[in-house]
Amino acid sequence: MAAIFTILLWGTTFISTKILLRDFAPVEILIIRFVMGLIALVIACPKPIRGTTLRQELTFAGAGLSGITLYYLLENIALTHTTASNVSVIASVAPFFTVLLSYAVSRGKEKLRVMYFVGFAIAMTGICMLSFSTTKFQAEPLGDLLALIAAAVWAFYSILTRRISGYGFNTIQVTRKIFAYGILFMIPAWFLTDCHLELSRFADPVNLSNMLFLGLGASAVCFATWNFAIKHLGAVESSVYIYAIPPITVIAAAIVLHEQMTVFSLAGIVLTLAGLVLSELKFGKKDTSEEKEENNEKTESEN
Repeated sequence: MAAIFTILLWGTTFISTKILLRDFAPVEILIIRFVMGLIALVIACPKPIRGTTLRQELTFAGAGLSGITLYYLLENIALTHTTASNVSVIASVAPFFTVLLSYAVSRGKEKLRVMYFVGFAIAMTGICMLSFSTTKFQAEPLGDLLALIAAAVWAFYSILTRRISGYGFNTIQVTRKIFAYGILFMIPAWFLTDCHLELSRFADPVNLSNMLFLGLGASAVCFATWNFAIKHLGAVESSVYIYAIPPITVIAAAIVLHEQMTVFSLAGIVLTLAGLVLSELKFGKKDTSEEKEENNEKTESEN
């Protein structure tokens, strides 16, 4: 239930962001959203992390830069150039890049199987079909490319958080620290884009409700419920739920934003998800001892 709850919320975040982009700049949404999330996490767990080494701090900083600042900034900018449905589907291919990065980091110890490349080729074909499924050739590819870069950036975040999970810190404390670094790296972007905080925009109930949803629900609460799901279901079984995010976004975008889906774009979505699932099911199957060790590390970090 926790996993389903999290995925339902995460699947609709693209819709809320798309709505907020009518009155807010991408950087404004990010800073306000994660500041709200950070405050909520501090209230939930005020005790700070102590006794970290310089290397650990750099790892936290890298996670904040990649997973919070760069990923969400690229995603939000992508939403200004393409549909919420496209961004959601393309962002879901992040595991492909995670696999490649893991292979590079392990210096070839993690083998790349044939089915990984088959799945990757199928998914990329689906993304190309999505990008050119409408007549907006001059705008769609730009947003889709930014979404693809965001997916690649998420791979760095995944590798760094995998390392952080072995530190044994409390999950809420870890998330709060990553949020803090992410906000810190957003500050220069705030001044470079000439953003300014106009509180009058929050007088609109639509803006206020969507920002609260992103800050408190999708950021603070969902990180907690997702980690709870991983603790009880395991990392492998929990990851299956992620594949439901694009369909949820597509349905929500059609209902709320009235985004029209063509047969060509639907075929692109099916191919992208099929390629992702195919490569994930066939690649990197761990033995029992390795998977058990990973789950133990996650449980320790939760405790």
